Amino acid sequence: MSTAIPVVFIHGLWLHASSWQAWADRFAARGYAPSTPGWPGEPGTVAAARRAPEAVAGLGIDDVAGHYADLIRGRPDPPVLIGHSFGGLIAQKLLGLGIGRAAVAIDPARIRGVRALPFAQLRAAFPVLGNPANRRRSVSLTAAQFRYGFGNAISRIESDELFGRWTVPSPGRPLFEAAFANLRRSSPAAVDTRNAGRGPLLFISGQEDRTVPDALTRAAYKLYGDSPAVTDLKQFPGRGHSLTIDSGWRRIADYALEWLDRQPIAAGR
Repeated sequence: MSTAIPVVFIHGLWLHASSWQAWADRFAARGYAPSTPGWPGEPGTVAAARRAPEAVAGLGIDDVAGHYADLIRGRPDPPVLIGHSFGGLIAQKLLGLGIGRAAVAIDPARIRGVRALPFAQLRAAFPVLGNPANRRRSVSLTAAQFRYGFGNAISRIESDELFGRWTVPSPGRPLFEAAFANLRRSSPAAVDTRNAGRGPLLFISGQEDRTVPDALTRAAYKLYGDSPAVTDLKQFPGRGHSLTIDSGWRRIADYALEWLDRQPIAAGR
């Protein structure tokens, strides 16, 4: 029987699950057992996802969280959860429910209780939030929109290459749910930040991120102040929302690995 600690990678909007493959390979080389499941209904390749935008249209945060919860509950060993953007919100939500042994939330989408709403984030989200009908639709970014929201801290050439390689249509509903999270007590973007029995949680923030500005990640981190469970924050200067897929991804992945190795979950591996 394998003793490797499982890791589940959870992507956010506009990136396909396969964008985690380099991370999965690096974690496997360090003795973990990684998997990169997509969102419910997500086609298996970038090309197929682009041909079938309706496959994920209308999905909300609870649909995605429930999908990953079902996948994880079917496993014999609880995994580490690593999520980017809305994947980071989902990772927090699951960890707060006691699903998973630890989590890394990278530039995580806004959870209920975070009140900061920087202009850069509003502009990055406008392609979706600018049209209420997008709540029921799947929406694609243009290369220029990707450059603003994801690739602002890298060259235009690299941003365009990443856009062509990884972007897919994504549901608009999660953005509406996060934007109005503080108006609903039962918001899908609510996370149990006071769970004293949860596993360790690491926040990673790119300080040049426009889609999830550093102020939002810091505000989310502070919401965990009443919990005695391990909660850490690492900020990376000069990094934007593309930090999991651009040419600097190894530094982010290696920091996450080093942090995990310092946690009790790594004992006996």
